[in-house]
Amino acid sequence: MIAAVLLPWAAMTTAASSPIVIAHRGASGYVPEHTLAAKAMAHAMGADFIEQDVVLSRDGIPIVLHDIYLESTTDVAARFPDRARADGRHYAIDFTLAEIRSLRVHERTGPDGAAAFPSRFPLGPGLQGVPTLAEEIDFIAGLDRSRNRRTGLYIELKGPNFHRLEGHDIAVRVLEVLVERGYDQRRDQVFLQCFDDATLRYLRHTLRTPLPLIQLVADNSWGEDSEVDYDFLQTPAGLDAVADYADGIGPWLMQIYRGRRADGSVELSNLVPLAHERGLQVHPYTFRADALPTGIDNFGELLDIFFNQVGVDGLFTDFPDLARDFLLQHFVNRTAS
Repeated sequence: MIAAVLLPWAAMTTAASSPIVIAHRGASGYVPEHTLAAKAMAHAMGADFIEQDVVLSRDGIPIVLHDIYLESTTDVAARFPDRARADGRHYAIDFTLAEIRSLRVHERTGPDGAAAFPSRFPLGPGLQGVPTLAEEIDFIAGLDRSRNRRTGLYIELKGPNFHRLEGHDIAVRVLEVLVERGYDQRRDQVFLQCFDDATLRYLRHTLRTPLPLIQLVADNSWGEDSEVDYDFLQTPAGLDAVADYADGIGPWLMQIYRGRRADGSVELSNLVPLAHERGLQVHPYTFRADALPTGIDNFGELLDIFFNQVGVDGLFTDFPDLARDFLLQHFVNRTAS
């Protein structure tokens, strides 16, 4: 939905009683993730929020990059072949911003060097660089002005404990950029998310940010940069604890959709109603039209389950245009009088 006037997302969604569409790394289903082109396309597609994953350069500059290392989405191995650590990875924290600016971003690759999503943008020499968080905020603000929009930022702090071991406080650095750009008080326009509960508590209770915080929920087997027990977070007691420091949760979609039973009916967890009972918003990830869960025949069916049957408050998708079109055509507003 493209607003005709400048309104905060909260006002728009309350008026429309519609969930928010969060562009996952931008419109990453169409162009390489976290490039400014991906963000421009997401903006044009009417995303309510656009995601920024943030890591730090060696000189402590927040840059927009999904991984703490560079080789999966840039040409760093070709440009700096001798700069990998012993594990073979080129970590962003080992490169200055000037060095990172020399890199080109390409479609995501797997460990074998092949495209992670073969049907997406062709894998080849990258055409764009890695933006800083400040640059991306300015870019989105410029699009908001020229298109008469008010688009939200959805910022993830990546690897906070890793950065701390490297001598950097990523939470402080991100908040500094938000202060510089005048976004640090915009509760209606900025979410901060992290997999690490300790970092979210630090943001809320020590750094005292007023911005809404989202506790991301992983699977314990993924080895996220945190000591939190994600199984516990999905229990009533765990959600009680989350409600003490955060405003919502960002679960993996498979923690809500459990598949289909033998009779063909959909099996769902009770995570969403439990979260809603505690006043927590629920923004699951990641909805991809080209990577559907088992038992789902098409993207519209998946969106119907989460928007109309489960009642999530928003979701992360690589295809923000498809989610926006679905809401315009098929969203069931159960709260309308």
